[in-house]
Amino acid sequence: MRFDIVTCQPELLTSPFAHSIVQRAQDKGLAEIHLHDLRRFAINKHGQIDDYAFGGGAGMVLRPEPIAACLDGLMAKRKYDAVIYLTPDGPTFRQAAANRLSMAQNIILLCGHYKGIDERIREEYVTEEISIGDFVLSGGELGAAVVVDAVVRLLPGVLGNEESALSDSFQDGLLAPPVYTRPAEWRGREVPAILVSGDTPKVDEWRQEKALERTRQRRPDLLADLPAEAFEAPQPRRRRKKPNA
Repeated sequence: MRFDIVTCQPELLTSPFAHSIVQRAQDKGLAEIHLHDLRRFAINKHGQIDDYAFGGGAGMVLRPEPIAACLDGLMAKRKYDAVIYLTPDGPTFRQAAANRLSMAQNIILLCGHYKGIDERIREEYVTEEISIGDFVLSGGELGAAVVVDAVVRLLPGVLGNEESALSDSFQDGLLAPPVYTRPAEWRGREVPAILVSGDTPKVDEWRQEKALERTRQRRPDLLADLPAEAFEAPQPRRRRKKPNA
């Protein structure tokens, strides 16, 4: 999978993609991440890429010419599944969107800066818009890093155990249940006995109950969209039958 990120601050994205799971995905050849500096497409020798907004007001707006030159060059080389603009007035990014984007081959992420980009670029090129929350950042770079991380970890072969991503919060519409590790007792607090019982069906049932409980307490808004099956006890896992000798 390939990401092309268009930004006027590429330095902000160097570190997020040079560590952990995203770096591992690149090392395995499962993800490509290319940063494109808008200043390479400046309209003059002074490196200008922005200008004052028509109608007045504070703040600068990224001009359309540098963005168009960059996007045209990229789109002349390959077909893109989406051109995504990171903006606070876009739909909020959710796990379902990450799942959908993980099926794509080539994606452009366009980062705004200052007061944003000329509206005509949104009309001409952008196929989708994403916000990572109801707040304003200095630019879209951190939003782009969030989207890439959320999508890349879903690609087959990236995680050591592919089932890990399927049990994350929001994958089934619920928050994830509590998790524990060694030691079994720490500062007087013990791991729930069911988790060390070895009874897999009971463990699955406990996790489902705790996921529902945590979601009710912390994100009750998520429950309105859940199907009835989400409130039912999970079915016992079937053991694989051994092949006949």
